[in-house]
Amino acid sequence: MTAIDPRALAEELKAAYALRRTDIDPPSSRDSHFDLDDAYAVQAEAARARRADGRVTVGWKVGYANKALWRALKLDTLTWAHIYADTVQHAAGEATSLPVTSLCSPKIEPEVVVKLKAPVASTDAAGVLESVEWLALGFEIIDCVYTDWKFQPADFVAAFGLHAMLIVGEPQFVRHADIAALADQLAQFKLQLRRNGKLVEEGSGKNALRSPVLVVAELAAAMSRRPNGEELKAGDLISTGTLTTSQPIEVGQRWQAIAEGIDLPPLTMNVTPR
Repeated sequence: MTAIDPRALAEELKAAYALRRTDIDPPSSRDSHFDLDDAYAVQAEAARARRADGRVTVGWKVGYANKALWRALKLDTLTWAHIYADTVQHAAGEATSLPVTSLCSPKIEPEVVVKLKAPVASTDAAGVLESVEWLALGFEIIDCVYTDWKFQPADFVAAFGLHAMLIVGEPQFVRHADIAALADQLAQFKLQLRRNGKLVEEGSGKNALRSPVLVVAELAAAMSRRPNGEELKAGDLISTGTLTTSQPIEVGQRWQAIAEGIDLPPLTMNVTPR
């Protein structure tokens, strides 16, 4: 059992982000007993404090949505963290802007964002889509106060899932008649991540647990197994895990996510100083 106090660590990490520090020792390196149970307790303290300050939770971001990592990192499921109304930005028009002067060491991850219209009760893709109001491409902006971006899954969870911002593209509403085809497309579509017009990396829907909606099913099941935890509900936004490797971002860059094989509008973001 760890000797680290959850409330104190939540305050420490909050202060580190505010000061834009990048030299924090991960809690797992300070105490070998620090585990995911402890990390979720830290996250709960952070959410409690933020809600007390008037901030509103609006959903979840997912981490480690790739089973290839689970064995190496001794995970039996994915991880998750809260997202907030003031950390979600809906893209407007041809492009949206992201100011980064308040961030420590930001990176970008292209993802599929889901909005639920009902709790998730199914474990198959088509069944999950019955609970989905809409889908969109998104950019999850992550930020890290740990030295050299080195951390374990418990450290990731404790540091609020590294969540900084979620940029959400134009939503595509899910019609019942389209669910069967959409379930297939989500597992097969390709995604281009471009920087300043040049291809950086190509990803695929299968990179997130074989399909972004299967991530939602796994998230619902994993959350239900955690004692005294929260559960998915209607209205939640879910950022379902990166489809490429994380890429560092800098002022002056223009990032694009372009999907092929599925009807999801492209997303463009300009990185600005303010």
